[in-house]
Amino acid sequence: MGRYIIRRLIQAIPLLFLISIAMFGLIHALPGGPAAVIFNPHLTAAGRAALVAKFGLNDPLPVQYLKWLSQMLVGNFGYSFQTNQPVSQIIAERFPNTLQLFGSALVLALILAIILGIIAAVRQGSIVDYTLMTLSYFGIAMPVFVLGLIAQNVFAVQLHWFPPSGLSSPIFGMSPFQSFLDHLDHLFMPMCVLAVAFIAGWSRYMRSSMIEVVKQDYMRTARAKGVSPIPLLIKHALRNAVIPLITVVAIDFGSVAGGAAITEGVFAWPGMGLQFLDSLDRRDYPVLLAMLLLSAVFVISFNLIADILYAVMDPRIRYS
Repeated sequence: MGRYIIRRLIQAIPLLFLISIAMFGLIHALPGGPAAVIFNPHLTAAGRAALVAKFGLNDPLPVQYLKWLSQMLVGNFGYSFQTNQPVSQIIAERFPNTLQLFGSALVLALILAIILGIIAAVRQGSIVDYTLMTLSYFGIAMPVFVLGLIAQNVFAVQLHWFPPSGLSSPIFGMSPFQSFLDHLDHLFMPMCVLAVAFIAGWSRYMRSSMIEVVKQDYMRTARAKGVSPIPLLIKHALRNAVIPLITVVAIDFGSVAGGAAITEGVFAWPGMGLQFLDSLDRRDYPVLLAMLLLSAVFVISFNLIADILYAVMDPRIRYS
């Protein structure tokens, strides 16, 4: 396993290198390119020249890429065109908020997808099964931004159960515990909206996998030996049925991140997704490049984690 992990990490280096070239080229291929963004019609010729020299935009494109790559390897992603802040500082400020939303939604989606998938498989052909599958079709067909707007209108505007947007309430004098509860109150609705979008699809995969597993010979043998239903499902069926789900979750990692960006935009959640949308609107290329590259790193890492989980869930799987 150790050799396999090392080999995969070595393979990831040229992959990330090619991804960085593609992203850098696409950013500079946009109409006008980065140079058009920083130009201010009120600047003098000397001011424009100073800005071009500061951001290194007067160099040939390969030279610009090599300079950006050399700085990126030491953690320097440059400066924002809009705020002149270090890009690494912007990411450091936004990343914890995105991690809260993304991590909590991912955990909630996995738990509910596994539970609902098991229930639908055990009650195959029943009203419960048909109801859950109908709801899953609804979740698959419903875009994240539409579901978010509906949730805002119903639970925030109409019922006043949750705040409509933001990270916290502008109330001074709250104790740390009250601030924590207020933060959870703001987190709950975007977390559920993001989770629902993936519970629907993942529960269907879990149901299909569980139905296939319970028909295996070793399950019939365990029943014949008198193993009770709950331990039979948890110890014997679930461990094997969850392996295909791991593959689906690893493939959908990029979709979850994209859904997080949309959810942050709908609920004004100050994370990397909202920052990405804002930077895209303002064409803040250094921030966009850093976020795209960071997303690629996470996608590759998550697929490696999925491969490791295969061997953890099924001891028969070994990597040479």
